[in-house]
Amino acid sequence: MRLDKYLKVSRLIKRRTVANEACDNGRISVNGRVVKASYEVKIGDKIEITMGPRTVAVEVLQVAETVRKDDAAAMYKEV
Repeated sequence: MRLDKYLKVSRLIKRRTVANEACDNGRISVNGRVVKASYEVKIGDKIEITMGPRTVAVEVLQVAETVRKDDAAAMYKEV
């Protein structure tokens, strides 16, 4: 699954366009590397999201095309 779609489905970022822009601006890194929105997310990847002064680090536990709102938090674990 593409990184921008994963961020939207897991509800780490509210909209896919915002996730895409964050990737384009170099605010998202996976496993220590800044990546593009087209990066293929795999289980075990460590994603860091920097928005302003706040940084969120998560580890991917699950990749799914569609997830209910209640189950979205089960897709990742905060590090």
